[in-house]
Amino acid sequence: MLYTIQNIKERFSIVSDDVEKYLKINKIKIDDKGRISEKSYLILLDLFSNQEKFENGNNNGKSETFLNGQKIQINQKPVYESQDQRISLFQDDAISFLKSLQPDSVDIIITDPAYSGMNQRLKLGRGKIIGKYADAGKDGAKWFEEFHDTKENYKSFLEQCYRVLRNNRHIYIMFDSYSLLSLAPIARNVFEVKNVLCWDKANIGLGHYFRRRHEFILFASKGKRHLNSRNIPDVWKIKRVSASKYPTQKPTEVFELMLKGSAEKDFVVCDPFVGSGSSAIAAIKSGCKFIGCDTSEKAISVSKERIKQFLKTKTDLYQKTSLLGDDEAITKLFLNGKSN
Repeated sequence: MLYTIQNIKERFSIVSDDVEKYLKINKIKIDDKGRISEKSYLILLDLFSNQEKFENGNNNGKSETFLNGQKIQINQKPVYESQDQRISLFQDDAISFLKSLQPDSVDIIITDPAYSGMNQRLKLGRGKIIGKYADAGKDGAKWFEEFHDTKENYKSFLEQCYRVLRNNRHIYIMFDSYSLLSLAPIARNVFEVKNVLCWDKANIGLGHYFRRRHEFILFASKGKRHLNSRNIPDVWKIKRVSASKYPTQKPTEVFELMLKGSAEKDFVVCDPFVGSGSSAIAAIKSGCKFIGCDTSEKAISVSKERIKQFLKTKTDLYQKTSLLGDDEAITKLFLNGKSN
């Protein structure tokens, strides 16, 4: 492994002047390519870790949860934590939440951001899928706070995802057609993009200039990691959730397929836009740990209720039946588990 000053800067989000000050104090040698010895790296790691603990003060307002078998300190308390501490939910915006996590603390990210682009910029029709545009922000309106997906904001989001994701791990990010064109290219500057998957919803939906029946999923990696199975197609035929109790609720099978491709038992699954909690249910079904966040109070309430009921009775309150389509390859994966 190569040990560099850049590793330290990225890990603790610190500027060059601070690093150079510590180099002089501790008489640490650095070559012309910014490389240092393993011993020097560990010294710096210890110094900045202790400084971070000092700046943060005591443990008030923080939480210790068990991720990947280790206690991980998070700079806020969960609004819900399962009795065995394998499932935790936080109410916060996505970027702030990710910043509160330690570096290299999660094994896989699966998420469906609430993009603002298609709704706020195109404003097709009356916005009747998730509420009227004129009602945005009003009490009681069927509207949720969206992720403001400027390029700067999205780049910051992706960089935080990269920071918290372990090396040689995968990330899955869902996109609508508008955000795919405007934002997906940014991901190539942060992660190694491997493929763009298509979720075929089987039944035709609403839409202008061709009615929509699909969404996209960007699949990327941090480092190198093979898929668990070579038999997963890049088009996933899974029916949409009908009469959903939460706007934009996704089938658990969509997230389960992500985990079938990339997760192992006890992997820490992270979803910074937890929504209705479908990703959490998928993680539980897959034998994984889960840490999720949403800025919406309604989302947290729905997810908490859904998770608690599923852990207690194995009954999914928000998706009563399987939504698998008539795709034989996908069905085999669910019936037989991983196949190579």
